[in-house]
Amino acid sequence: MAKHEDLPVPIYEALDAVYGEGSQLEVERRRYDGLRCKFAELFGHPPEVIGRSPGRVNLIGEHIDYEGYSVLPMAIRQDTIVALRKVPNQNILRIANTNHHKYPMCTYPADPNQVLDLKNHEWGHYFICGYKGFYDYVKLKGLDVGQPVGLDVLVDGTVLTGSGLSSSTAFVCSSTIAVMAAFGLNFPKKEIAELTCECERYIGTQSGGMDQAISVMAKAGCAELIDFNPIRASDVQLPAAGTFVIAHSLAESQKAVTAATNYNNRVFECHLASIVLGIKLGMKPQEASFKVKTLSDVEGLCSSFASSHKSSDPVLAVKEFLKEEPYTAEEIEKITEEKLTSIFSTNPIYLNVIKVAEHYKLHQRARHVYSEAQRVHAFKDIVSSKLSEEEMLKEIGDLMNESHYSCSVLYECSCSELEELIKICRQNGALGARLTGAGWGGCAVALVKESIVPQFIHNLKERFYQSRIDKGDISKNDLDLYVFASKPSIGAAIFNISIP
Repeated sequence: MAKHEDLPVPIYEALDAVYGEGSQLEVERRRYDGLRCKFAELFGHPPEVIGRSPGRVNLIGEHIDYEGYSVLPMAIRQDTIVALRKVPNQNILRIANTNHHKYPMCTYPADPNQVLDLKNHEWGHYFICGYKGFYDYVKLKGLDVGQPVGLDVLVDGTVLTGSGLSSSTAFVCSSTIAVMAAFGLNFPKKEIAELTCECERYIGTQSGGMDQAISVMAKAGCAELIDFNPIRASDVQLPAAGTFVIAHSLAESQKAVTAATNYNNRVFECHLASIVLGIKLGMKPQEASFKVKTLSDVEGLCSSFASSHKSSDPVLAVKEFLKEEPYTAEEIEKITEEKLTSIFSTNPIYLNVIKVAEHYKLHQRARHVYSEAQRVHAFKDIVSSKLSEEEMLKEIGDLMNESHYSCSVLYECSCSELEELIKICRQNGALGARLTGAGWGGCAVALVKESIVPQFIHNLKERFYQSRIDKGDISKNDLDLYVFASKPSIGAAIFNISIP
């Protein structure tokens, strides 16, 4: 029997296969009907296919996927759907959004080799990522899909943008899947996860692969332990007595826009930390600069050092060999014996970081990564153990609290709004609460006993959101978009257009 990640994206005729039964299904039926009607109104013909991909919440394992370490996310019910039709006699891509006031129509040439202008960020760039990624991939596989043709595209998303719930990944994945389906192709989920991770870099973010993997490969009812190199997903059953509540801090996380100073800066600091550790632990500078890419590449050396001190914890090497004070570029170049601009001359993302960075905190970033990687496996071991549900919930809550401290203090990817929100979560019964996603805004995820969920959400609305409503920052009618409970949901899907 084929493994879950080796299967293609499922193709459905009916919405209930993804959205279940009941009131949620009725809401989605109206949404899909509206999408089809709007498509015909805009473009004068119906769509051929709809690609669908969900957002996600990461339960634990933040900022470690791009270092090669396992993470533990789950898909949420909110998603992005992309309706699409090939238009052979049209040489442009017309990309529209159901929320046309916020996202006006974009047009681009039907050219998979086009280069995105990253200085002028447009929402349509996320579709182009998937479009370019599809053509890259069919070329790599030696498939002939003919000359590029025009496409009419209509997008509808329910994942809040800037929320840290992977709205951008849901958009890129659903776009890639819709283009793929329009050409009558389907690939194994793990291949789609890898190609969408790669093509999101067209928009200038150095993604690690977690978001794409869970969006494409999620199963209903399970969180997933996602491993990398090669990519694979293992089901993790969560204790039934607990529910995860997701709450938006209302600070937007502009991952692509602030990449050089925030997200990509941390990726680069981790890369530098791994090279410096490699050199300090015996590698030649040139070899380390060329071969070492991630902290997982030097974990073996760190663990060997730790074992000589009767420990198995790689953090011991971090404490010994990386100073807590920030490094200047010149200090690192003395260790690497080469200019950073020379080592990374072929990486424009890193060169952008070097241009704006004043210093680099290597000790803190490495310490976060190694300790967070350990917490992921501790989380899985706890929920797989014979502990009572009560004990299980307490222990995974403690791990979530430790994770947040590490993200906030060592990785410095929190913000004042997230800190306030997390404090309120804990004061109102959360067993654990932490930022989720890239940080610098976006959402918190809180572990709450199932029995108190309605009261917990009510308290958050009163104690965090009400003051924002009073100031006119948000509307009371939109509150259910900003705070909601979620069980693990299903991953990507393709819908034939004859959806009843």
